[in-house]
Amino acid sequence: MEKAILCAALIVVFFIVMVCVGFYSRKHATDVNGFVLGGRSVGPWLTAFAFGTSYFSAVIFVGYAGQFGWNFGLASTWIGLGNAFIGSLLAWNILGRRTRVMTQHLDAKTMPDFFAKRFASKKLKLAASIIIFVFLIPYTASLYNGLSSLFNMVFDIPYWVIILVMAVLTGLYVIFGGYMATAINDFIQGIIMLFGIVAVVAAVIVNQGGFHAAMTKLSEVPAPGWVHGAFTSFLGPDPLALLFVVILTSLGTWGLPQMIGKFYSIKSENDIQKGTIISTFFAIVVAGGCYFLGGFGRLLPDDVVAQLTIPGPEKKIMFDGIVPKLIEPLPSVIIAVVIVLVLSASMSTLSSLVLTSSSTLSLDIIRPALQKYVLNKKLSEKKLIAIMRIFIVFFIAVSAVIAVLKDANPGFTFIAQMMGISWGALAGAFLAPFLYGLYWKRTTKAGCIACNIWGCGLMIVQLIITLGGIDVTGWGPVLGFIFKSSINSGVIAMLGGLIIVPLVSAFTKHYNKTEVDEMFAGYEERVEVTAKSRIQD
Repeated sequence: MEKAILCAALIVVFFIVMVCVGFYSRKHATDVNGFVLGGRSVGPWLTAFAFGTSYFSAVIFVGYAGQFGWNFGLASTWIGLGNAFIGSLLAWNILGRRTRVMTQHLDAKTMPDFFAKRFASKKLKLAASIIIFVFLIPYTASLYNGLSSLFNMVFDIPYWVIILVMAVLTGLYVIFGGYMATAINDFIQGIIMLFGIVAVVAAVIVNQGGFHAAMTKLSEVPAPGWVHGAFTSFLGPDPLALLFVVILTSLGTWGLPQMIGKFYSIKSENDIQKGTIISTFFAIVVAGGCYFLGGFGRLLPDDVVAQLTIPGPEKKIMFDGIVPKLIEPLPSVIIAVVIVLVLSASMSTLSSLVLTSSSTLSLDIIRPALQKYVLNKKLSEKKLIAIMRIFIVFFIAVSAVIAVLKDANPGFTFIAQMMGISWGALAGAFLAPFLYGLYWKRTTKAGCIACNIWGCGLMIVQLIITLGGIDVTGWGPVLGFIFKSSINSGVIAMLGGLIIVPLVSAFTKHYNKTEVDEMFAGYEERVEVTAKSRIQD
């Protein structure tokens, strides 16, 4: 009872703050630029925390940390470090500045809008918008499911109630405040995540008898081909599989529209430099802490592991339950912190996803269609924002229904698989065209289209295999390896795109040099800076 009361009190305070921020941010959401991009004037702390909280959700804390901690032991911490240095540090350095400059120069508000103006193709914008909407749905649905087992530890309420409350309250502050409301709330939620993950990791280690005792017990856990020490070794029992996870979860952010969109809105060069440091630190603590925590999953008692084992010849583990079971014996205050932590992570990512999807649909599909076929005139800013708000409700409702249906069918798929398919498809379709589009003038529309088909096609095949439970062991060493999991196929989709785009671009028609030079002219504009930023030549 004490545990439930404490958790309920913290959650009520948390929800009140989130909704109040939404109402406060209404003044920033009076036009499309303010609603979608915060007026392109968001500072480094808000942008960095928005980037980090959109990156790390319940999918990471519950799904990935449980699965990869179980598979790789403490070596899974490398995934968190990869997220920090590849997914955050390199992403900000390579994409941040150029994205901000070119999207403002082209007046692009979304990723499909960027593709349309960079490659002079409205059809490309339509295709990119549809891809984003379709593949963000399973990702969004996975956010709700990460809360299920955690809330069941404390509250004896139906799971659909949890989904409904989270969906309604997230929708409220996004609908009222737009991007600025999500950015401010992301900052608050990020603070909770930072302190929460440190407290949880420390509590779990203490509960295992201290760091030395936990490491000793973990080193004694057997693994195929190992006498002992598999789960405390430097690279774990399967380094190749670990590498693929690092690539998918780290490099994948470079092609996710909800992540790249954060660079559209940052205010200045100085803010980008500060944001890079803040974002990297955030990722080290949160992602590194999550995966490090998951590495102790093998220390669960045998009877608890039996509860998480799906009956059958393969004896599959329900990975989504590992982290909640690690936390279950902890004091009430720590469990309350965990509940709010995971709720923060989920709602921050959910708000980012629904804003990305609704703005993409409204700006890149609905507005052009209404203006051309229905109204025969330009749509006002007020009406366009109203349409975006309607689609925020629609997107949240669809993802919530999928989450409820998935909960009713536990064998449907795991959180990590759902996320892997979404990440693989979006990053496989967009990473290479976006990256080359920022840096290489000879990138062509044909190269972009080929990459879209490649990334989505590969992951649709993977989705069919996953949903159908198809055995791919007889498909040969290459295809069998690629489609063994959404992790493998997602990485192949991304890396393949980096080859396909320049290859197809080299053999297809290029644009008028004058037009392309104009697109890149934003990089050549001269700006004045202080001496502390740059020494005069």
